[in-house]
Amino acid sequence: MAIEITLDMMLVKRKLSSREVAQAIGLSETNLSLFKSGKVKGVRFQSLDALCKVLDCQPGDILRYVPDDEGA
Repeated sequence: MAIEITLDMMLVKRKLSSREVAQAIGLSETNLSLFKSGKVKGVRFQSLDALCKVLDCQPGDILRYVPDDEGA
C-alpha cells in the first residue's frame, strides 16, 4: 500500500496512549489499533478530524504517501 500510517510516532510525540486517544475521539481501542497497523481500507474524515484535534496535528502528520516500488 502506498499510504503509511505514522500515528504511533504522533502518540509518542504527544505522550498519549492509544487508550486515551480512543476515548477522546469516541473510537474503540480495537478500531484505533487496526488503523495504527494499517489494516483498514479507509478512514472517515470525521475520525481523521477528531484525531487531528486531539493530537494537535495535520493529517499529513499521521498519514504519509510512499510510492510503491515499480519493480517489486
